[in-house]
Amino acid sequence: MKKKSKDLFNNIKKYLKKVKNEHLIKAYIKENPLFLTYIIVNIFNSTILRFYTINSLENYLAIKPIIADLAVIIILGSFGFLFKSRSKYRYFMVFTIIFTATCMINSVYYTFYTSYASFSMLSLTQFLGPVGDAVVQNVIQAKDLIFLLAPIILAFVNYKLKKKGIYKKIEFKQARKKNALKALIFGVILSCIFIISLTSLEIGRFTKQWNKEYVVMRFGIYVYQINDAITSLEPKINSMFGLDKALKEFEDYYQERSENENYPATNEYTDILKGKNILVIHAESLQTVALNTSFNNQEVTPVINKLAKEGLYFSNYYSQVSVGTSSDAELTFTTSLMPTQSGTAFVSYFDRKYIGLPKIMSDNGYYTFSMHGNNADFWNRRVMHEKLGYQRFYSKKDYDVTTENTIGLGISDKAFFHQSVEKIEKIAKENSKFYGQLITLTNHTPFADVDKYGEFDVDIKESTVEEDGSVGEVTYPYMEGTKLGNYFKSVHYADSALGEFLDELDSKGLLENTAIIIYGDHDARLPEKDYVRLYNYDKETDSIKSKEDPTYQEFGSYQYELNRKVPFIIWTKDKKYNKEITNVMGMYDAMPTLLNMLGIEKNKYALGHDIFSIKDNNIVVFANGNWVTNKIYYNSQKSAYLSLNINEEIEEDYIQNNTEYATKLLEVSNNLIVYDLIKNEEEKQNALNNPKEGS
Repeated sequence: MKKKSKDLFNNIKKYLKKVKNEHLIKAYIKENPLFLTYIIVNIFNSTILRFYTINSLENYLAIKPIIADLAVIIILGSFGFLFKSRSKYRYFMVFTIIFTATCMINSVYYTFYTSYASFSMLSLTQFLGPVGDAVVQNVIQAKDLIFLLAPIILAFVNYKLKKKGIYKKIEFKQARKKNALKALIFGVILSCIFIISLTSLEIGRFTKQWNKEYVVMRFGIYVYQINDAITSLEPKINSMFGLDKALKEFEDYYQERSENENYPATNEYTDILKGKNILVIHAESLQTVALNTSFNNQEVTPVINKLAKEGLYFSNYYSQVSVGTSSDAELTFTTSLMPTQSGTAFVSYFDRKYIGLPKIMSDNGYYTFSMHGNNADFWNRRVMHEKLGYQRFYSKKDYDVTTENTIGLGISDKAFFHQSVEKIEKIAKENSKFYGQLITLTNHTPFADVDKYGEFDVDIKESTVEEDGSVGEVTYPYMEGTKLGNYFKSVHYADSALGEFLDELDSKGLLENTAIIIYGDHDARLPEKDYVRLYNYDKETDSIKSKEDPTYQEFGSYQYELNRKVPFIIWTKDKKYNKEITNVMGMYDAMPTLLNMLGIEKNKYALGHDIFSIKDNNIVVFANGNWVTNKIYYNSQKSAYLSLNINEEIEEDYIQNNTEYATKLLEVSNNLIVYDLIKNEEEKQNALNNPKEGS
């Protein structure tokens, strides 16, 4: 292999020397201005996209993605030489528009999801309408418009060429097939150079496509998108092929897991919720940072903070969502499975077999229901809630939604909670036990209805004493006018709505034998610069402190990721159990933890653990392959980590073992859903337990 690559490079070197000596480059530039413009504008776009999205020196100096993008651009562009001048321009323009759209969409998408777009998301376009304003107000930025220069420049060059009459000269000189072949060969040579340079690690991550940032940084955006288009077809293909392999890996994984994970079956929290009614509050975009923030001695979330102090508060709880956001949170919370690699489970795999927490509760004598003030078909909830085991889904049609009680995407939290109390009261009278989930809506991006949130200042107000002895007040803007500041106003409103809800439940006696469970579904996807301002505001200069300032708090990509954690609280009116649990915990740990508290047999397919049994040995795996433990936060795209305990040395085996664990867990979870392995396993067990007569 080394000899072949050496010979290839030598031949290329000789060819380039020949080109230089014979002045072929100048001639080629003169004869092919349109083709070269097409190459330059599209490689510029792909490079700028990487610079926008991946802020690392390694990325800025990377040559591989440029070679890969060039190869794609040239190979596809080479066929343009087969057309006459006018059609050739149209051909180049079509692909320039495609490349431009690819870069612009990914730039916008990365701003919102910190990931790259996928063709599998095309099935979700029906859900984008209601959040269109959020995309416009929170995501699209002036910098994204730079990508539009590519088709504009190409059109301008074409206009100039036509005006000068150069097309006719070029057309006369060119042998179209010969030029197409030359360009194609050059594109193939670039591809070969790129392929030879790849390592086994890069190839492995490319095929898995979990670490999209890593793939784009090594393979370029165009190769990534082509590969994504192919892998997005896997859900259809995988359901027909590869079942046996996936099934064996699935069985081996759970067998090995049962043998190696010897954690106590019971602990001090076993059965503490046994027989209690359960109300789960799926709190839209509620981040832990809101619980830890105050303005002018006023807490952003006084109600939730009170519940956290009086109940079990899991302060290092992480959401594990992917592109399915809220639906992914529901999936992981209720099934202890991870989001799928392509698409979302709620939309792409709604017909699979799931063992959901609502179904388990229903099998144990609970009446199960869900409530949400949005359209029942949003995220395909109408179908999936039944799949997960809810016996009744109260959606928008069950609520009185008016212009007056609408905030943001729909019915306000206060109106939603108020109207839900009556429904819950009726359920409580008709059923001895119930399990219900309420999905809130107001605290959803873009947090633009500031005038409807009520009064809550996110500036700094200080009293002053004038020379005459009178008392005055000075105001510093602080977070006013920022997206994060508006978010805090929205959260404060949502917190107030929750307080009113609990008061109403209490007035009707519905809290006497009920546990309230609150979890944030995911972070609010807000700009990093707003957090830098939150932690480093200098009121005297109304600006951000210098990094040289000893009080400056570092807030980079690692801090941003860790700051995305969400609260998880279990509260009962008797306040019998009040404790802060600081061990890292993921959303997939909720089901095992709750089942233990409820005294119900665990779900053998759960990927998470009962946090009170596993304790500080826990690991939280994210959908992109990153993971966090009590010791470190590991970024698999960058193959780097942030130590969470500076006094503890991290061994290489620790990182390698946890990374392998994370990769395997993600593969098994994905295969379990894609291949419908729970259904397959149950059918196999039924066949063994009930053999046919005469067999």
